[in-house]
Amino acid sequence: MTNTTEVRPGAGTATPRPSGVRGVVSRHPLASFATLALGLSWLAWVPYILSPHGLGVWDLHFPEFLGSAQFTGILPGALLGPLGGAFLVTALADGRPGLRRWVGRLWRWRVSWYWYALALVGVPALVVVTGLPFSGGQVQAPSTLALLALVPGLVVQLFTTGLSEEPGWRDFALPRLQERYGPLGAAAVLGPLWALWHMPLYLSDWGGWPEAHWSEPLVFALFTITFNVVMTWVFNRTGESLPIALLLHVGVNNTISTLWADMYPGMTAGTMMHGLAIVSTVAAAVLLVATRGRLGYVRPGGADHLPASASVRLVGSDDGTR
Repeated sequence: MTNTTEVRPGAGTATPRPSGVRGVVSRHPLASFATLALGLSWLAWVPYILSPHGLGVWDLHFPEFLGSAQFTGILPGALLGPLGGAFLVTALADGRPGLRRWVGRLWRWRVSWYWYALALVGVPALVVVTGLPFSGGQVQAPSTLALLALVPGLVVQLFTTGLSEEPGWRDFALPRLQERYGPLGAAAVLGPLWALWHMPLYLSDWGGWPEAHWSEPLVFALFTITFNVVMTWVFNRTGESLPIALLLHVGVNNTISTLWADMYPGMTAGTMMHGLAIVSTVAAAVLLVATRGRLGYVRPGGADHLPASASVRLVGSDDGTR
């Protein structure tokens, strides 16, 4: 690949600037990531959406794993999109130093215990309680089987949904967006992008096709956009800890998939999403008001970039810990 050179006025040497694909990606990393995250996932999901699991145009059946064809039909596209897009853009734009920074957030697990309690207990408990006003009185205690499935389900979600999405949305995109637009601007961009990424799946059994009401994708988008505000606040307050972001994300998914149907047998997926969207919107509004829109963010390079309240010690930091 050839490079063009850029000579700065008053400089004694020319600074090489990459050309071609690498140059485009280096100049527009966020646009490149968004294009790859959506494009690669949507392209990979086409066979599943056209199969009997969706529109039924192709007689193509995906093998089931753990009782669902979504592992083989949807997961590959999720891995290609946010995860694959973040890796490619980081490698092209920032090289090995950028990849080390990108992967490094995955090991920022040394945060105060209450963040783990929030992700693993607090938010899941709130998700369960959210269903009470919409249950119509049909509430029952979770079965022993559902309780036993909580931990294995969390592990499966962590290594599928979590690792396919969060290295892209929160690890790659959020820090760059916040540095460029601030926390409010970042939330305004990333939330709708995250919601849009899911939209084709409403043409498959993932979104309840064909029984799902037309309003369900809109309610889901509202939930995703507002929950992204909560995710942004937690990510910033924990010193950009990707493990906490992963657990917060999959904790919600796991609670819904393992406990919700068991405890609220008469509730539809659409009603469930209405409850989640309302609670998430209230939580986002409270955080925006309480933090005056800062959502715990401090620009990189500041003395307090990692908030003391997060009690963070990064792996490989100057305190000698490893």
